[in-house]
Amino acid sequence: MLETGILNRDIVAELAKMGHTDRILIADAGLAIPNTTKVIDISLDENIPTTIDVLKVLLKHFSVEKIILSQATIDVSPSRYKEYLSLFDKNMPCEIVDHSTLRDTLTKEVKFAIRTGDFTANSNIILVSAGGPRWYCECSE
Repeated sequence: MLETGILNRDIVAELAKMGHTDRILIADAGLAIPNTTKVIDISLDENIPTTIDVLKVLLKHFSVEKIILSQATIDVSPSRYKEYLSLFDKNMPCEIVDHSTLRDTLTKEVKFAIRTGDFTANSNIILVSAGGPRWYCECSE
């Protein structure tokens, strides 16, 4: 039995399948996620867990090279937007898309989605997988 790290076996299994540039969606409770997208629903109650709770845990175990957020997050939930940015290096690329693009297009392109109990409006975030700091190459000059 796992006692450390991510304990949810479905999330661990999906993370193990991730490759460089693959994407994960951490979704609030209200986002309409297509039936064709694999969803791991961990919502328990209002705001349990939040997208921030899930993101903080994932960042301990998963390398991110870019984040994708909706303009609606900035407009409707600016404190959540700032909280997201505070969890990343200031040089982390952040792509801002229309909410309809995130909802209608990008949700179909993620490897999987984690649905939370977050009631913060438009608090969805997509993480783009990085190669990770452990990867190295020998470069000749």
